[in-house]
Order: sequence, then C-alpha cells, then structure tokens
Amino acid sequence: MNNGFRLPALRGLGELADAEPIIVIDTREQDPLPFSRLATRRGTLITGDYSVAGLEGLFSVERKTVEDLTGCCIGGRERFERELHRLRGFRFRRLLIIGTEEMIWRCKYHSGITPKAVMATLCAFEIRYDLPVVFADTPEKAGTLVERWGFWFARETVETLNELSRSTPAKYFG
Repeated sequence: MNNGFRLPALRGLGELADAEPIIVIDTREQDPLPFSRLATRRGTLITGDYSVAGLEGLFSVERKTVEDLTGCCIGGRERFERELHRLRGFRFRRLLIIGTEEMIWRCKYHSGITPKAVMATLCAFEIRYDLPVVFADTPEKAGTLVERWGFWFARETVETLNELSRSTPAKYFG
C-alpha cells in the first residue's frame, strides 16, 4: 500500500530497509476491523486479535464490542481474564472497545449487568492487568487506532535496533 507509513531505514538489515508494518489479524477474528493505511494478513496469534508482523510477541490488541464486553463481565469471565492475564507479557497491549462509555451508561446492550458494574470491571481490569482500555465509537476509528499504534510501535522498535547497531556492544552488553 502506498500511504506514507514507511519505517526508517534499518541500517545493516538489508531487505527490511523501508519496510512497512503489516497488521496481523488473528484467524479466529470473525469480523475484522477495516484497515486503510497498512497491509494486513491473517495469522494465529497467541493472544489478542491484532498484532504487527514480526512483533507478535511484543504487540497485542484485544478487541471487544460493548455487547461482547458486557457478556464477558458475566458469562465467560474466567476465560476472558485468562486472555487479559496473557496480555501482561506484551510491551504494548490494549483492550480496544468498539463503542462508547455512554453506550454502557445508557444500557445499550443485552446483558443483565448494570452499567456501574461494567465500568467497575473495566477499572479493575486496567489495574489488575496493567491494561489500558480505549474506546473507539466506530470500527473505522478502531482500525485507524490499531494502524497508528502498530506503525509507531514498529517505528520505535526500528529506532531501537538502529541505536543498537550504531552503539558499541559494551554500551548494552557490558
């Protein structure tokens, strides 16, 4: 895709120079977010729904709709919390909710859980799993966020690799 989302050159890493990040969509993701700036491919992820090719062990985004989230707060909560626990091992992790806080406060979902309980659960998840929770009111905006996060995470990773390649080994490996 020609979109201006090019990474800085990876000095000394040959074919990776000027590479564009690729968003990896988990094969179990039923209704993938729309992406317009970065290329995508399907892959099996250890945890989460979205990652960046080559950084699957460092970058993970778990996506839920408000309806899915409220369902996870009651039924299937143990399974969902295991997923959130696995996210703790990633340098970049997010719980991305498609919808708004207002949808929760106005009970725009079919679960019997109260809005106050949903919001308290989200706060507990943020603290318990050191997991930022982000709302995006449309799938398109959510896709843009994943692309932005993926690009900037990949860029910072490349910059770190470049710094390592310019430095003397003693600086990092004593």
